[in-house]
Formats: sequence, C-alpha cells, structure tokens
Amino acid sequence: MLDRTLAAEGHLVELASDGGEALAAVERSTPDLVVLDVRMPGVDGLAVCRRIRAKGLSTPVLLLTARDTVADRVTGLDAGADDYLVKPFATEELLARVRALLRRGREPVGVLANGDLTLELDTRTVRRGGRELTLTERESDLLELLLRHAGRVVTREQAVAQVWRGAATSNVVDRYVSNIRRKLGDPPLISTVRGVGFVLGR
Repeated sequence: MLDRTLAAEGHLVELASDGGEALAAVERSTPDLVVLDVRMPGVDGLAVCRRIRAKGLSTPVLLLTARDTVADRVTGLDAGADDYLVKPFATEELLARVRALLRRGREPVGVLANGDLTLELDTRTVRRGGRELTLTERESDLLELLLRHAGRVVTREQAVAQVWRGAATSNVVDRYVSNIRRKLGDPPLISTVRGVGFVLGR
C-alpha cells in the first residue's frame, strides 16, 4: 500500500521486507527519506533507526507503529527518528509528513561538494581541484542534481522532469552529461548506468 501510495506521488520507492534488508538498502544507496515500520521482522525498526544514526547518516526517518503511548513516542524519537506516525493513519497525513521531512532534508546549503568538485549554489560557481569551470545554466542545474544524489543513480527521466520540467528527451540528457564530463576533466566523476541513467562519485 505504501509503495503504491508514494509511487503515485512521484517518489522512487525501494522496498525492504525486513530490518536487515533495510540496512543493506540504505548502505547501498542512501535515500532521501526512510519510512520504517517498528515491528519489522528480524532487526526491528527502532534498531534499524539506531544503526542508521550510528553510521552518521542524517537521512530523515519516519517511524510507523501501532504503539501510541508517550513513552513509545519518546523511545522512537530517542532512537533517532525525525517523526512518528501512529497506525491506523490517513494517507493524506502520511504524505504531508513525507513532504515535510523531505523539505527539511533539502534545506539549501551554500556549497555542494564531492571530492575536489564544488558547486556554490548562490553564484553557480563550479570548481574542480581549485580550477574554476564555465558551465551553462542548464549544465549547472544538472550537475546540482547529480551532486545532491551523489553515489546514487539519477535516471534520465528524473533529470528531464527536474532540470527540463519535462520539456526534453533522454537524448538531451546524454548530450549534457557528455558536455559536463568534458568540462570536469580527468579522472572521470560521472559514470553511466546502462539503460538507467548516471551516477556521480560512485
């Protein structure tokens, strides 16, 4: 149900059937948001949340549970959760909390960086190894998207939707990525995931 609901809102969803699988998924590709059921098989949601925080990840976490006492809420928040939703819940409230947590996780920062590559968000200045590079506005927007998802695959469809607002084709994305690669120089920072998209810094 959650998969269908979130996907219908345009989110890319990866499901995990138990706590161990959830931890492996988070380590494999850090998500923008983690939604955890407290009563997951194996490693429960509270333990998964504690381990995520122990690894130093600041990914927003929303806990889902049927336990509604104050003590239960305190336990969940102390485990590192950012929000706590009691079942049964209305779909509208779940989606509102997801939107709020994603906004919180995307609050602007002054500089995005990966290795020796930096992008200053206010001036759109791009540097690699201290050398300033000249990118077009669209190229810097695409680079920002890749930096914000560093280590994770950005699909061509995602790039078209977020950078071109749907007014482009997948071939355009490939051309712009090629231009950015050339301007960034060696060693290459952007890899192609055949048939899917691109990943920066993996």
